Amino acid sequence: MARNASPDTRSNQDTRDRMFDAAEALFIERGFDGTSLRMVTTRAKVNLAAVNYHFGGKNGLFTAMIARRFDTLNDARVTLLDEYRRTAKGAPLACEHVLAAMFVPAMQLARDPRRGGRDFLRLLGRAYVDPSPTLRDFLAERYAPTLERFKEAFSEALPEIPRRELIWRLHFMMGALAYTLAGADTWRLIAALSAVETPTDELLLRRLAPFLVAGLRAPLPDFADPGAALAAEERPQRTARNSEARSRAA
Repeated sequence: MARNASPDTRSNQDTRDRMFDAAEALFIERGFDGTSLRMVTTRAKVNLAAVNYHFGGKNGLFTAMIARRFDTLNDARVTLLDEYRRTAKGAPLACEHVLAAMFVPAMQLARDPRRGGRDFLRLLGRAYVDPSPTLRDFLAERYAPTLERFKEAFSEALPEIPRRELIWRLHFMMGALAYTLAGADTWRLIAALSAVETPTDELLLRRLAPFLVAGLRAPLPDFADPGAALAAEERPQRTARNSEARSRAA
């Protein structure tokens, strides 16, 4: 904020920030449909007229709250993707680099309390999985150009995957990412499974990335036989069990 901002300007920005912070915390906890304007105004210590004055209502408040964080993330992702492309000097990026362009800015924002803070990843995950048409339409429209750029980068990194199949895999990838980030039980699960590691955002995403890459690179399924892929998975296990049984019998 400019140093010579008038008292009224500072007061308006403070009111907006309090509403943003209240809406963000409630959205992470309850989602869009589970959060009422009364909850927001009570938490932010403002009246309903302030919400209507600044944002025109609940939809305007929540889309502006999302944009406050996601515009910064969007810009950082595009910048890093472009940097990787310059380094590659015209060669297709590796799948890991495209994922890094998605993950690294999110981790950086989560470590910066001024631009995101410790709950940023949970906000990111909640926004991806929230069923509200208002938010889904807003995200799809506002960030469509960036999404398309990442689709193209993944397509170049995985030329053996048909476009339609790649779109499905990216859909599944975003679902896994969103569920992991939004889940309140994620950190308890990590703590229970790993007694020697301190759970961190970076550790979580480092463990998630290889899983996502493996899914993106998986062999194409046989769509003519829906059970073929499962049968192929089961065959080596069944052979091993049969061999073990024969050894015991002998």
